[in-house]
Amino acid sequence: MLSIFGVKPKGVNNTIDFFVLDKMKEKKLSFADEADKALLLRRVYLDLIGIPPTLAEIQVFEADQRDDAYTLRVDSLLASQKYGEKWASWWLDMARYADTKGYEKDGSRTIWSYRDWVIKALNKDMPYDEFTIEQLAGDLLPEPTKDQLIATAFHRNTMNNDEGGTDSEEFRMAAVLDRLNTTYQVWLSTTFECVQCHSHTYDPFKFEEYYKSLAFFNNTRDEDTQGDHPKLRFYTAQDEKRIDSIKRWLSTTGNTSLVKSTDLFLHTLEPKIHAHYSDQIVDGALYDTKWLGVRTGGSARLRAINLDNKQQFFMNFWTGAVDGKLEIHVDKPTGPILAVIDLPSTNGRQVIQSPILPTRGVHDLYLVFKNPSVAHGQPICMIEWFAFRENFPHEKSLDNMNFQKTFLQLVNMQPEGVPIMIENPKDMHRKTNVFIRGNRLYLGAEVQPTVPASLNSFPKGAPRNRLGFAQWIVSKENPLTARTLVNRVWAQLFGRGLVEPLGDMGTQSIPPIHRELLDYLALDLMNNKKWSVKKLIREIVLSGTYKQSSSLNNSNFEKDPQNYYLARGPRFRLSAEQIRDQALAVSGLLSNKMYGPSVMPYQPDGVWMTVYSGESWVKSAGEDQYRRGIYTFLKRTSPYPSFVSFDASSREVCLVDRIRTNTPLQALATLNDPVYLEAAKHLGAIMEKEGNGNLRNGIRFGYRRAMLKDADEKKLKELEHLYQKALVDFSKKPDSAAKFLNEDLAKSNVKVLPSKAAYMLVANAVLNLDEFLTKS
Repeated sequence: MLSIFGVKPKGVNNTIDFFVLDKMKEKKLSFADEADKALLLRRVYLDLIGIPPTLAEIQVFEADQRDDAYTLRVDSLLASQKYGEKWASWWLDMARYADTKGYEKDGSRTIWSYRDWVIKALNKDMPYDEFTIEQLAGDLLPEPTKDQLIATAFHRNTMNNDEGGTDSEEFRMAAVLDRLNTTYQVWLSTTFECVQCHSHTYDPFKFEEYYKSLAFFNNTRDEDTQGDHPKLRFYTAQDEKRIDSIKRWLSTTGNTSLVKSTDLFLHTLEPKIHAHYSDQIVDGALYDTKWLGVRTGGSARLRAINLDNKQQFFMNFWTGAVDGKLEIHVDKPTGPILAVIDLPSTNGRQVIQSPILPTRGVHDLYLVFKNPSVAHGQPICMIEWFAFRENFPHEKSLDNMNFQKTFLQLVNMQPEGVPIMIENPKDMHRKTNVFIRGNRLYLGAEVQPTVPASLNSFPKGAPRNRLGFAQWIVSKENPLTARTLVNRVWAQLFGRGLVEPLGDMGTQSIPPIHRELLDYLALDLMNNKKWSVKKLIREIVLSGTYKQSSSLNNSNFEKDPQNYYLARGPRFRLSAEQIRDQALAVSGLLSNKMYGPSVMPYQPDGVWMTVYSGESWVKSAGEDQYRRGIYTFLKRTSPYPSFVSFDASSREVCLVDRIRTNTPLQALATLNDPVYLEAAKHLGAIMEKEGNGNLRNGIRFGYRRAMLKDADEKKLKELEHLYQKALVDFSKKPDSAAKFLNEDLAKSNVKVLPSKAAYMLVANAVLNLDEFLTKS
């Protein structure tokens, strides 16, 4: 692919460039000159780790004359732990990750361990096919690890409606529909929801096929409960040892299925039957449609319970009454009694356990509640869930008693947990039907799980569940997955994908100019790079196409004003998180702390008063105020204000492409938000110190620290004038200077306040310059 003289054409560094150059020739375009070293290093730092290099790193790079200096720097950035933090933000938009459940109540949800899983997976360059399978079906892998279960929280980021009186099945189904639509959008660039109500004449996807794909997602244990069940419970190391001792004892019996089911129940409390599943309620009600509340003499039915090999009954309830009893009857309220269970007064929720008479087959069970010490019709208890399990072996042995006691103690603990996906056992499988006109209340024909006929066929031998579906998605016979990933990564680096829009790679998308390049990168990703995202990114950022200057060339601009043919380098505004992270980084405030619960940096008082919530924004202490934006607590009904100004998502639904707007609100945020003011204060102090009495030197240093290049004479004069004017104003009004600096006037040195405030104002202006907020 070299010229006849054995020399690469100008701007060609690798295979990507030959594809780009071939298209350029159609418009008689040519590559722009390579960007200068400082600008190029800033660009690749922002793209790979999300924050700019330091002045010292720029100086070292500019002095490095080795041919592979840039390549070595790229490799070090890809190996940085900051890489995962930058690229996770992109993925979490698609995963609709948030710290709350959404809808009106929008209560908190502890799911940050999924965010941490994404960062770690990206940092270790988990192959994208594994990355896909673990998120869609990690729970269905053989002997899934804790991390593989956490990965399935990808689809537990769906919203959950805790509002009283809502229909749990309605919102369970809303979550299932969202999972299907999101999966096709994220991995296949397909707007599959378009056929939810009916087929379209020229659409390759058919109405019935939508529901056949829906069947893959319709059998998970979550049911829109307030507790966000099922959750992976995080025990202490000591309690994990207690669990291991139970499993070791059970394994001596050779009953491997009991070992697995016990481990699953202790870590997820599944499978269980939620109280809203009950019906035929007498003298009771479903409170908030979530909990079963019963009165003395009341009863309720549990439908179609498979009692094969079930000798233990569990119930999570609470009551203030004493002397209560629960009778479990088979097939009718007066049928044979399986058990009579004492209901002790509880201090909050408690799980009780009771043996039941061995019974085979599927039966309706009637729960009859009695309490002679309570007047007829008075409340007895509230119930959240029920469960039926196989008995432990050696019923009358001391080991049995001790381990049963330990088991129940563990079940009654309330450790932190993360919502995960767990598949229904076979006896709890749901049928999937077509929704007539997309309405779940009007059911059509029953369907079985399969994929659209217009796409690649389902892998032979793959299970007809989420695992098989995930394997189908990453099959090499499915070209959409690799094309989609390549297109999205390209868009992150160039501001626009090779195919537009990013969410639709079908016939309605804009015909791609660089189709051959897209196919080359997609095939190479699957076959040679073995689904390595880091290797894909590396090839792109080492290309001459990426390294071009973004400066406009009049001739090229006239021929290709939108830069579709890639005859200049990328230039676009940074993301909301990057703008904040960069301001904190250049001012020396940014914390390098990674992982853990989301943090609450400063936000204006009263923001959460506009939404339904009994929760408060409690400002984090110490370095947690200055952590990267990816760790900021995200409330769906009230996202972090400055992030919203810069087009960040509320994450209520999947977002594959953030729009970039340009509004006065953005400047108001960066000029007035206390986060940016504090960054300006610290940068101003650095400028004053480095200037050492010389205003021009101080401003020049601050500008170079922020922009990584020298300020021209015109900018220096403007900034000097801004300083002088501010100094005069603040000298006249030291109280204004103290307020601007957020300092107590009575405790401050009035002589130095005006100068400090003036430097802060100059720094604030520098941090608001377009070239600071833009990757160029």
